[in-house]
Amino acid sequence: MDEGRRVELTIDSSSGVAVVTFNRPEVRNAIDDATRAELQELLDRAADDPEIKALVLTGKGPAFCAGGDISAMQRRLGAPPGQLGGSGWLRQRRLHATITTLHTLEKPTLAAVNGAAAGLGMDLALCCDFIVASEQAFFAMSYVERGLIPDGGGLYFLPRRVGLPRAKELIFSARRVMADEALTIGLADRVVPAENLLESAVQWAAELGANAGTALALSKSILDQTFELGADQAFALGAQAQAICYTTDEHHQAVTAFLARRTRAT
Repeated sequence: MDEGRRVELTIDSSSGVAVVTFNRPEVRNAIDDATRAELQELLDRAADDPEIKALVLTGKGPAFCAGGDISAMQRRLGAPPGQLGGSGWLRQRRLHATITTLHTLEKPTLAAVNGAAAGLGMDLALCCDFIVASEQAFFAMSYVERGLIPDGGGLYFLPRRVGLPRAKELIFSARRVMADEALTIGLADRVVPAENLLESAVQWAAELGANAGTALALSKSILDQTFELGADQAFALGAQAQAICYTTDEHHQAVTAFLARRTRAT
């Protein structure tokens, strides 16, 4: 555990699951520039560590992540008008780099949503592969209440989860979606009791990450593009990926083990 940090990392060595935890409960785990930088650092570490097979993102305290830090927004409003646009563009670029790192991590990713996931917090949950919500969780695309648009990937990810008309309704209204509704509309994949949330998420992550890492990474990279691809393009990417899989130790070992089991059975 990385004590004293805005974002903490623990690794379960037995399962290979990394748990990344927002650690600003006093501000409901709101994201400021320093928090984003620490998150980027830990995501890079998870991407580069072959012992990490899957990742769970969660929050400490009663909230998952309440979104962007309002005090940081207030400071930004005080910037000279001639610098506001340029500095805002650079900040967005850094944020989108972090969102992309999480979304494209070549390992299964799960958001364990323990409480409020609002604004950027909801975006961060959406860009994970799966969302496990506590019965106490809720989601809110609260950007328009601040005079903003979703800038953490929600404009892209939300329609892919719940469909375009429902995504528009959730963004335009900024209303709260409680855990049971989130499950019904496909915003969440599982809802569990609060006391079992992290255990359930880690167990599911361990199950997903236990299979061949190369095959998982290649499958994920293609699946994440399929809404923008034609069938012929998806097939071509699949053919290239399968050719890579043919060469891996994971494939060779799996085939050898299967044949050995069949031989023993006969």
